[in-house]
Amino acid sequence: MRLPPYAVRRPVQVLGLALLVLLLPVLAVAAGLATLVRPHALRPLRALAFFAVYLVLELAGGLAALVLWVVSGFGRRLSSPGSRARHYAVLKALLATAVGAARLLFRLRLVTDGTGWSPLDDGVPGSTNAMLVLSRHAGPGDSLLLVHTLLDRDHLRRPRIVLKDLLRWDPLVDVYLSRLPSSFLPHGGGGASEVQVGALATGLGSQDALLIFPEGGNTSPRRRLASVQRLRGKGLHQAAASAERMHHLLPPRPGGVLAALQAAPHADVVLVAHAGLDHLSGLRELWSGLPMDGEVRLRWDFVPAAEVPRQEQALVDWLYGRWEQMDAWVGAHSRTG
Repeated sequence: MRLPPYAVRRPVQVLGLALLVLLLPVLAVAAGLATLVRPHALRPLRALAFFAVYLVLELAGGLAALVLWVVSGFGRRLSSPGSRARHYAVLKALLATAVGAARLLFRLRLVTDGTGWSPLDDGVPGSTNAMLVLSRHAGPGDSLLLVHTLLDRDHLRRPRIVLKDLLRWDPLVDVYLSRLPSSFLPHGGGGASEVQVGALATGLGSQDALLIFPEGGNTSPRRRLASVQRLRGKGLHQAAASAERMHHLLPPRPGGVLAALQAAPHADVVLVAHAGLDHLSGLRELWSGLPMDGEVRLRWDFVPAAEVPRQEQALVDWLYGRWEQMDAWVGAHSRTG
């Protein structure tokens, strides 16, 4: 299904935001009544508070985007380095506010494991090079946390993001990532998607980080079974056996990774696993998981460009091996494990 053009999406997005704002008083009354029934949980009020923060950020981000459009000469210089720097700065502030609200309202704690890569930390292996960030995909919020971390003052990266085109329905994603280097992949894009990823990786600089989710979606038993059957159907029996050994992750789709590394062979690789959000895979789980009152663990493994295999089959085997290691780590740290 093709996404409607921007001229169609934008009025729908504005109307949707207006309706959500009008619904806030009704939702507040409902949340208050629900809290009276179960006063110890405070789950409805916490969820409503974060929803209100989300709406404020959407409105503030939209207004900021309009100002940035005017400052850029009414859109004529949106692709200039100065304009992109300003968009990254606004995006950083919006994400920092969202993550701060999640920490406060849901008592969310972020813990980082693994090998650091910040060039600012003395004695820790780091990257002053272009980076390809390969992350696990699990539940809502993982992209937000990762982009927030990449934009954090200790890392200072300009993320280029590969994501599904359906996310364009979010107004902020649609506006900001359309103006910044990003690639929206259509469902079932196949080889065309790999071309998009390769184009996005071209010219990756020392302050850039290309973020890819090689699994392509959240893990579920149905998707795991389908992925194993897909690999067997292609005669990739070794990859299918590796996929069967994974209990928490989907097998990685190497096409986008191969395209990115071919376009940016100088890029270091960072593999990111996280646990703590994986139990929030649907609306029912999201509701029952609030307030979380727990921690999200992130593991960062840094691999210098010189240690990344270059031959295609060797790279695929290496990627599957690292994904199996990530699966074991997630199993040891996730709630679903």
